Amino acid sequence: MGHARIPQNLKRKEGRGDEKISRVDFVFIAFVLISIVLLVKLYRTQVMQHAMWETRAEEQRLATIDMKAERGEIFLHDTDGPYPLAVNREYLLAYVSPKDVTEPEKVALELSRALSVDAGEILAKLSDRDDPFEIIKRKLSDDEVAHVRELKLGGVALLSEKYRYYPADTLASHIVGFSSLSERGGAGGYGIEASFDDALRGFSSRMEQERDAGGRWIALSNTRGHGPNHGDNLILTIDRVIQHETEKILKEVIEKHSADSATAIVMDPETGKILSMATQPDFNPNEYAQAEDYSVFLNPALSLPYEPGSIMKPFTMAIGIDEKKVSPTTEYTDTGAVTESGYTVRNSEDKVYGRSSMTKVLEDSINTGMIFVERQVGHKVFAERLRRFGFGEKTGIDLPAEAAGNLHNLDDQRIGIQFYTAAFGQGITATPLQITAAYAALANGGMLMRPQIVDAIEYPDGTQEEVKPEEVRRVISKETSATIGRMLRSVVVNGHGKRADVAGYEVVGKTGTAQVAKTDGKGYEEGITIGSFAGYAPRENPKFVVLVRIVNPKDVQWAESSAAPAFGQLMRFLLEYARIEPTEPIKP
Repeated sequence: MGHARIPQNLKRKEGRGDEKISRVDFVFIAFVLISIVLLVKLYRTQVMQHAMWETRAEEQRLATIDMKAERGEIFLHDTDGPYPLAVNREYLLAYVSPKDVTEPEKVALELSRALSVDAGEILAKLSDRDDPFEIIKRKLSDDEVAHVRELKLGGVALLSEKYRYYPADTLASHIVGFSSLSERGGAGGYGIEASFDDALRGFSSRMEQERDAGGRWIALSNTRGHGPNHGDNLILTIDRVIQHETEKILKEVIEKHSADSATAIVMDPETGKILSMATQPDFNPNEYAQAEDYSVFLNPALSLPYEPGSIMKPFTMAIGIDEKKVSPTTEYTDTGAVTESGYTVRNSEDKVYGRSSMTKVLEDSINTGMIFVERQVGHKVFAERLRRFGFGEKTGIDLPAEAAGNLHNLDDQRIGIQFYTAAFGQGITATPLQITAAYAALANGGMLMRPQIVDAIEYPDGTQEEVKPEEVRRVISKETSATIGRMLRSVVVNGHGKRADVAGYEVVGKTGTAQVAKTDGKGYEEGITIGSFAGYAPRENPKFVVLVRIVNPKDVQWAESSAAPAFGQLMRFLLEYARIEPTEPIKP
C-alpha cells in the first residue's frame, strides 16, 4: 500500500499559515514591548518624576514678577516743610535691537548726532544681528529723549531706569554721602546713605500671578507672595537755611584767607541735634564717580582729628573749678615758662603776664596758667575728667567713619610734660564734632548729649517715629557750667574773642590757634596753623553752639583774625534767624 501524496497546493497553504502565525506573534510581541516601555515611562512621569512635572506645569501656569523695593528718601527741615536731599528719579536709556535694524549705517549716524556718541561705537554694537539688546546711552537729557523720539528709527527704543538723585547738588554733601542706586542694584557709600543703608534699602520680593495658555495674566486669579517692603524715609535734624548759610560763610572764608579748607558745626545744646555741619571744599553727590581723590568724601567734622589748641582750655578750667581746686578769682604768678623733665613750655610769643586770675588766664590764653590748673587737679583726675567730656571716644553719631581722637599721651602719669601740653590742647587730638559736643555740655548745664543727625524716621505705611535726644552723662555741675559761661563771656569782651561778638547778645567762646604736627610725628610744620573758635549764645539759655575751624589760612596766623570773625558772622545770622531778642543794649 503506497503512501498518499499530499497535494502541492496544500503544502503551500500550510506554509502560508505558519508565516501568518509568525507575523502575528511578532506584532503581538512588539505591542507588548512598546506597552511595557510606555508603562515604564508613564510610571516614571507620573510617579517618579511627578514633583518635577508638577513644578514645570506650575511654572507655565504662573508668571514670576520681581518687585523691587523703592529706596527711602532723605529730607532736611525747611520753613515750608521737608526739603528733599536725596530722592529716586527716573531716567531713560536708549537701546537698539540689532536684528530689527535694517539700515545700520543710517541708524548709527542719526543716533550719534542725537546722543553725542561715537558713530563707530554704535555701528559696532549693531554688527551682531543675533544680539537682541545693546545699550547706547544711559541717563538721557530731556533734549536727547526728544531727539530720539523724533527720529522714529526702527530697532531703537527707550527704557526707564531709576537712579539716586540729589536735587540740592552740593548742599550737605558730606552729610548725605551718596548711593550707587540704579536698576542694576547698588548701595549707600559714605554719609547717611551708608550708615542707614539697610533702613533706606528696604526688601525686594517676588510675586506669582496666574496666566492662561497664551501666557496672558488672568486678572481675577489668585496672587501668591507679597509686595516689597519699601525703604524708610529719613528726616534729618539739619535746617536747610542754616546749612546753606554755613556753607556760604565757609566759602567766603576760604576765598578771603586762601585757606586749604574750612569746617563748621551748629548744634542745639539742649538736645544735641546738629543744625548744620559743613565743610568746604565739598562735592556733588550726583557726580561722585568723577572724583579723582576719594578722600574728598570723608567728613572732616568727624573723621579728621587735629590738635585743637587753646579751645581746649575751657575744659581744663571747668575741671579745676568742678574739682574745687580753683575759682575765677584764684591767682597765680606767671613767669612765662614751665620746665618739666628737660622740656620747657612757654606762652605764645614768649609773653610773661605776672600775677593773673583764672579769668585773666582764659582772656589772655596763658599756657602756663593752664599748667597751673592741671597741677592743682592732678594727672589722674585730669585725664579721667577729660575723657568724661567725650574726648578719646567716638560720639556715637549716626554717620560712618567717625574717629575717636587720641588721648594716649595721658596713659602714663609719669610723663608730666604730656599732661601739661594737653591742658592747653597740644599733644592730644579731637574731632570738631567732639569739641562741639563738649562745648554743648559747658552751655547746657553740664550734660554731655549724643550728637543727633536724624530727627525722625518715616515708615512705608506713613507712620513716623521721632528720634529722642540721648543724654550720655553729666560732666560738670550746673554751677560750674554757669561759672565757665561768665568767664568765657569775659574772653569775648576783654580777650582774643572780640571779633566773635554779636552786638546786643552775650556771646561766649574761646579762640584756638593750633600747630599742625608733622606726619613723621617729630615736631610741627613751619608756618602752618589751624584757627578755631568755639562758643555759644546767648550765655543764659543758650540756643546755638558753634564751632568754626579754618585750616592753613595764608594771610593771617591767629584764630582771632580768621575763625573768630567767621564765628561772629554765623552766630549773628543764627540769632536773627531764630528771632531771639537782644539781651543787651546795642551801641550805635
